Amino acid sequence: MQRPTVRLPMAAGDRDLIDRWREHEAPLLPVLHAFHDRDGYLSEDALRAVSEGLRIPLADLYGTVTFYHHFARDPGGRNRPRVCTGPICRLRGADAIVGSLEGASGMPCSGRCDDPVPVLRGAETLVADESGSLASRPAPIPPPAAGDGEECVFRHIREPGRASLEGYRATGGYEAFESLLRQGDPEAVLDLLDASRLAGRGGAGFPTGRKWRAVREATGGPKTVVCNADEGEPGCFKDRVLMDYDPHAVIEGMLIAAFATGSTRGFIYLRYEYPETEGVLAAALAEAEEAGLIGDAILGTDVSIRLYLRRGAGAYICGEETSLLNSLEGGHPFPRNRPPYPVTEGYRGTPTAVNNVETLASVPPIVREGAAWYRGLGIGDLAGTKVISLSGDVVRPGNYEVPMGLSLTTLIEEWAGGVPGGRRVRAVTMAGLSGGFLAGDDLDVTLDEPSIRSRGSFLGAGGIMVFDDSRDMLQVARDALEFFAHESCGKCFPCRIGTRRLTERLAGEAGPADLTAWLDELADLHATMKSTSACGLGQAAPLVTESLVRYFPERIRAHVEG
Repeated sequence: MQRPTVRLPMAAGDRDLIDRWREHEAPLLPVLHAFHDRDGYLSEDALRAVSEGLRIPLADLYGTVTFYHHFARDPGGRNRPRVCTGPICRLRGADAIVGSLEGASGMPCSGRCDDPVPVLRGAETLVADESGSLASRPAPIPPPAAGDGEECVFRHIREPGRASLEGYRATGGYEAFESLLRQGDPEAVLDLLDASRLAGRGGAGFPTGRKWRAVREATGGPKTVVCNADEGEPGCFKDRVLMDYDPHAVIEGMLIAAFATGSTRGFIYLRYEYPETEGVLAAALAEAEEAGLIGDAILGTDVSIRLYLRRGAGAYICGEETSLLNSLEGGHPFPRNRPPYPVTEGYRGTPTAVNNVETLASVPPIVREGAAWYRGLGIGDLAGTKVISLSGDVVRPGNYEVPMGLSLTTLIEEWAGGVPGGRRVRAVTMAGLSGGFLAGDDLDVTLDEPSIRSRGSFLGAGGIMVFDDSRDMLQVARDALEFFAHESCGKCFPCRIGTRRLTERLAGEAGPADLTAWLDELADLHATMKSTSACGLGQAAPLVTESLVRYFPERIRAHVEG
């Protein structure tokens, strides 16, 4: 006969950790991080304590914890080195570095494509060379604008001390929010954003004013604003720089969003791979609260807004807004079926505005300078600017704030110094990886959605990786599909199975030996995934293989026919 399990009382230290967060908004992630930081891993005893303390079934909790990449489950796991093996870092010897560092493992792109190869060890980001030597290095600041266009979110970011409240106020920081509080007219903000034509800068491109108006007009509450800082798309690293060097701009954007939508609470959901950024944001939030800009009865008004910082644990899918909301709520971070949309039923079923870091940082300058000013930053009829994260085979990788409509060739050849070594561009990726490749004559595009979508891709969050004519694009595509297969949440079978089948085809592990049959099978996979996947991951992954077939047919023929 099996003996009953003896349940020991919860340790006092465990209870203290849980009690610290139990009554807070979105407590699960902070509690798990507290145990993870204290012990260096999440033990069985820790999970049982969390399960009991937060009243979460142990099986559900275990399934959620093991979904994330960075919660270690064995002693010492938190402090073992994790090496970025994203597309750009692989070009710089990341696989060899994994083998040279004791106890090291690879991790998906960690958002430092401008400074490869990053290694995450505990709460510190280091940089490694091919010998495995590690060094500390600060995050690169955006290079000066290379063109004549005026910047929006980057125009003050290079000034010393910008991350402090004093540094931010030196150029009019928080004046936009304070003026709105004095006017007391949320509708004026919504009208201004409509007139500015600001659209989401995180990938979807939905008009910001329309989103905020939908939240304001929705019934129910308390209403919520969420800053999606889970910048997990390979090749994208713009949000990290904004948060590291201009955190108060993001906070002011959130406060304006809360005022405009009638929200009383907000969250910054920060990706795990930015440990130093967490400290920068926490310090900025504390400064703003001490100055009376966050909290109850802000600056003597009847407006009360609370902002909270929550750190993820490593999962690409949490960049999808409904998966992010489930993660915040302490659930399994699967994407939700839509409708209903977050603007009516978001965080804990309340109306919620989810916006990207760059979108929120754009709002204070627009409020200060006006809608016409912002529209005029673009080229022709295109409104505003876009921060492009440029990496790969270029002389000067980094973040560039460009006017909407700038030529891709101008960005690469003039702003970023061109391709080193006298080589030529073979292909670029768009929207990080999600937009697939552009190559050949289609490199002659401008950086805006209409131009890029006419070539079968999209701008998205603005990550562009450049590959010169020495690169094997089939291998690059295979690495991309391996990433999507690894990051598929598994909720829907078209994505779960489809990304694996596409990876196998590019690896030569399966599929017909006849080229026509191989292409027909690929086309069928593409159509099924794009039409039936539950979220953008499964819908975007086929763009990689579609564009590979379109631009490099001879490489495909050699691969299939041997």
